[in-house]
Amino acid sequence: MDKYYKKAVEAAEFIKGRIRLQPEIGIILGSGLGSLVNDMEDPNEIDYGDIPNFPLTTVEGHAGKLVSGVIGGKPVLAMKGRFHLYEGYDISQVVLATRVFKLVGINDLLVTNAAGGINRSFKPGDLMLIRDHISFFAPSPLRGKNLSEFGVRFPDMSQAYDRGLLDAAREAALKTGIEIREGVYAFAQGPMYETPAEIRAFGILGADAVGMSTVPEVIAARHANMRVLGISCITNMAAGILDKPLNHEEVVRTAKEVEHKFVALVKEIIRNWSLV
Repeated sequence: MDKYYKKAVEAAEFIKGRIRLQPEIGIILGSGLGSLVNDMEDPNEIDYGDIPNFPLTTVEGHAGKLVSGVIGGKPVLAMKGRFHLYEGYDISQVVLATRVFKLVGINDLLVTNAAGGINRSFKPGDLMLIRDHISFFAPSPLRGKNLSEFGVRFPDMSQAYDRGLLDAAREAALKTGIEIREGVYAFAQGPMYETPAEIRAFGILGADAVGMSTVPEVIAARHANMRVLGISCITNMAAGILDKPLNHEEVVRTAKEVEHKFVALVKEIIRNWSLV
């Protein structure tokens, strides 16, 4: 058995022994968006440090807890905090939790993030459904020996974000009266914010928002044939849009300000998930 796969199996078996319900949906919560777990029924927390082979989070706004429970009538398993390439982790470590989700028996993934707005019609506090992504600037999590236990050597990415789940999210937004944006998310390695020239380049390529996460997990999820829905919280406008310095405190603050809207939307999406 491949050493990496063995580590993922060990983590999955530990988690299975600690959760009370079989989760149907895995959730990855981005910076400042961890409050969703406060609305869980029958929550059960596991510290990342207790899970065999799991990395630890090092970034403000990422609590480092795995929380199981019920949201919108569905059993879920949520990461309150994720792992980033810029923290110094190998790309295979960044996506370890996504692969562990699959081994736990989860086939659907909701991934969220805090992002900078590139589309000038956006404003801080907007929520954006991710229709597609751009990732030219980081190593692939599938690089190296293929883990055939998860998927094929050359996985298709033409529908990285499930169309049925996108439709369900649009319906949820209509039901809740929450305005949502849609667009393309660009992945940058970080931890430095992008330069204005880089943001202009991303805009020319068709990106509407930019961030330092999400894409590696989505690639790993699609490799494992998981359905994916992605939501970005636009916490600031990207470099050069408003000609002002960027800082992480603004990211976390804006995410907190819109958390009620984010939580309401996600709960309604999950209520209708099984209809897709």
